[in-house]
Amino acid sequence: MKKVLFSLCAVFFSAGFFTSCLFGNKEAKISKRPITLRLSEVHAKDYPTSLADEEFARLVEEKTEGRVIIEVRTGGALSSNETDAIEALQCGDLAFSRVSLAPVAAYVPKLNALCLPYLYKSSEHMWKVLNGSIGQDMLDDLEKSDAGLIGLCYYDSGARNFYLTKEVHSVSDMEGLRIRVQTNPMMVDMCSCLGATGVTGIGTDAVYGEIQSGSIDGAENNWPTYQSMGDYKVTDFYILDQHTRVPEVLIASKKVMERVSAEDLALIKQAAKETCEFEIQRWKEKELSAEKTVRANGNRIIELSPSAYAEFQNAMQPLYEKYGRDYTSVINAIKSTN
Repeated sequence: MKKVLFSLCAVFFSAGFFTSCLFGNKEAKISKRPITLRLSEVHAKDYPTSLADEEFARLVEEKTEGRVIIEVRTGGALSSNETDAIEALQCGDLAFSRVSLAPVAAYVPKLNALCLPYLYKSSEHMWKVLNGSIGQDMLDDLEKSDAGLIGLCYYDSGARNFYLTKEVHSVSDMEGLRIRVQTNPMMVDMCSCLGATGVTGIGTDAVYGEIQSGSIDGAENNWPTYQSMGDYKVTDFYILDQHTRVPEVLIASKKVMERVSAEDLALIKQAAKETCEFEIQRWKEKELSAEKTVRANGNRIIELSPSAYAEFQNAMQPLYEKYGRDYTSVINAIKSTN
């Protein structure tokens, strides 16, 4: 009889345990064993952000004493583009991804304030903003939103510049040029403000051929992309206007993080922050290497005069009114950051 009662108790205990798992007992959701989580990266294994992803994984395993293992998959192996990666995070199919801040802003429009053209004076200015209260407030706003995402830290992606088949020193020189831009309404409007036409729908791997055929007059991107895609071979002029500095951001899935203890989530956030300087340094090295290759090819690197830069900046007034009118206080705080 005692054996029967013991067996019945065991059955009821097990049933209660599984019921708690099925019906939302938060403690039951948190894994007590080592957990392996996946991180999606579209860039190649040796790209600065990919190297930072690997450093993040190393630090997380170290800080959690092996309780959390992060598997980094580069080259778009898990998601071929960043928009798909974000959607996978939202539904819990992915744990982490490194993406541009621009597509994340579709879910938290306030983030657009960090992406406006001709906003930052320099890389140093941008990092003072991102590492200060403005940058942290933006990450907090992302986590508090209903996007299902947690912003962990920012990474560098340099400044985007125009590269063209025509020499440009002023806004008037941009008149009539057809320039490939990211598929983003703000980028198209930026070109319109300068008298040019923004052309979308051309992948980065197709820019070279489109310039060579004469269907476009150039494109815009950072030093590493300009060099690595070979576009410097078909455009003689690289205009250092630094029109945008759109940060990268390492993000986590809220759904997946429910499987991680509060202690380990705090350690994950700490590890991410510690990779920031690591990525910035790798980015600088990549930029210098790409610039050296381009200059050795004989391309003309044009630096805008202070008055010319101000002209480009002032031409953005209609764009700021359209995209930044709801975030004037944030924009002014960014501009006043020293």
